[in-house]
Amino acid sequence: MTRKIVPLDIQSEALAAPEMLAPDMNPAAIYLNSLTSELSRYTMRNALRTIIAMMYDKSVEAVSDLEMLHFNWARLRYQHTAAIRARIANRYSPSSANRMLSALRGVLKEAWRLGYTTAEEYQRAVDIQNVKARFLPSGRSLAQQEVRQLLQACKADDTPAGVRDYAIIALLYSCGLRRSELVSLRCEDFDPQEGTLKVRKGKGRKQRIVYVTGAALRALLQWRKLYDADTGMLFVPILKNGKLRKRGMVSQSIYDMLAKRAKQAGVKRLSPHDLRRTFVGDMLDLGVDIATVANIAGHSSVDTTRRYDRRPETTKKKAAEKLILPE
Repeated sequence: MTRKIVPLDIQSEALAAPEMLAPDMNPAAIYLNSLTSELSRYTMRNALRTIIAMMYDKSVEAVSDLEMLHFNWARLRYQHTAAIRARIANRYSPSSANRMLSALRGVLKEAWRLGYTTAEEYQRAVDIQNVKARFLPSGRSLAQQEVRQLLQACKADDTPAGVRDYAIIALLYSCGLRRSELVSLRCEDFDPQEGTLKVRKGKGRKQRIVYVTGAALRALLQWRKLYDADTGMLFVPILKNGKLRKRGMVSQSIYDMLAKRAKQAGVKRLSPHDLRRTFVGDMLDLGVDIATVANIAGHSSVDTTRRYDRRPETTKKKAAEKLILPE
């Protein structure tokens, strides 16, 4: 039975700011400007608009950015945030709900920093739990044979694209790179003597160094020999006539390339993130400790890495195989 959601007991006049605050005094504006990417700002701006839409029973499209900024977030207290959490949990998936709660906490923290609310009021207002649920991770892990088939499809292509694509797939799998990180790599980021890549545009602006070894290093060296440039983007588009362009690739082109190679190899369609997921799972299967894998993958928390740990499922499968059905 679906629980009826009681309307929030919030008076609109109490939450409408008497006048538009300057950007450097507006908690919502300060919070959004503190985010590290335009995508994050867009996502959290919509999260805040969604919260207001629920409170006043509007559509999200009916809530403007101006209305979101003009909203008096500092007047929210625990009874309000608890009611907001209950409504969000009822309407949205856990990941979407927790994203909205994160945005809400972020604005309330800025309101406290600006002196619009006391420390006690702030702590009470943000003392709401995330919406918990456990989902199987989306996407899939590739078998070693599938990775081999993808690489063989590239090797069978004697054009520059075959050399480039082999190197890209090798890096996505053996270094666990995100597609955005891969297309942002520059020639200067690769040190062939040390066998390292500097990942300068990791998630949340975090930089890290990854090591390229074995066949992946040989593949990258072969690509660098073909694409002889000291500066500029490490991976570039290639025209049908084999000519290399002097500009970087886009993320979508990595998807398209993998779709093409998967079809050639007779492999089920995959995404760039599936290779990253396979990297994490294979590393853990080989006994590398989870903190090291998280560090290589650029995860801010080992909890994220743990989502791709296949070992518990393997244990469950072995346990299930021990039970023999009487026939």
